[in-house]
Amino acid sequence: MNAPFHFKEFTIHQDKTAMKVGTDGVLLGAWCTLEQYPDTILDIGSGTGLIGLMLAQRSDAMTIDAVEVDENAYEQTVGNFEQSDWGDRLFCYHSSFQEFAKEMIEEEEVYDLIISNPPFYTDEFETEDSARNTARFTTALSFQELIHGASNLLSETGIFSVIIPYKEEESFVSLAAENDLFLNRICRVKGTETSQVKRSLLEFSFENKPLKEEELIIERSRHKYTEAYIELTRDFYLKM
Repeated sequence: MNAPFHFKEFTIHQDKTAMKVGTDGVLLGAWCTLEQYPDTILDIGSGTGLIGLMLAQRSDAMTIDAVEVDENAYEQTVGNFEQSDWGDRLFCYHSSFQEFAKEMIEEEEVYDLIISNPPFYTDEFETEDSARNTARFTTALSFQELIHGASNLLSETGIFSVIIPYKEEESFVSLAAENDLFLNRICRVKGTETSQVKRSLLEFSFENKPLKEEELIIERSRHKYTEAYIELTRDFYLKM
């Protein structure tokens, strides 16, 4: 499980961090729109640095910042950034998002794209592993804090992109609306044709425009991926 994860254009070392490379991060990094050609990108809760690296591969953004509260995950992100071809564009801050947002707001810094695969299990599922808890549980960063901070750091024409459990979708969209963020695009993700929707990929901006809705099914059967999933991830996975 701690073995490096090799993608087509970069490698993720994951021996130090509680959260390993997972489908959620890959989905978000591949799905989020870059049509606005963002100059500045922020990844909240970098984990291994996966999403930052995917966006460095996909875009010409000059500044790709990440923020990570867990020390081991922070070190892992920095190492993965430095060993990539895009080290000069990638930077990770060791800080809670709350502190980071406060400082950036004071400095009037904004981002064209803010992206996050946030912690999302609530207290009742907490484990003995505090690093894993920080990575997976909303006690470290609530959706309210995430949305509020993101809305304050987003440029006027910026995009805020997240992946969350489907069951949290309605409340997340409502919280975003309270912070003047409109849902512009949504993709609901199912493991297979017959399984329930498990994840929601959401994209927000300050502009209220017609909603684009789609559904993505990952597998037809065990390890037999759908054309849509292959198309989405083919630039990253070695065997796609």
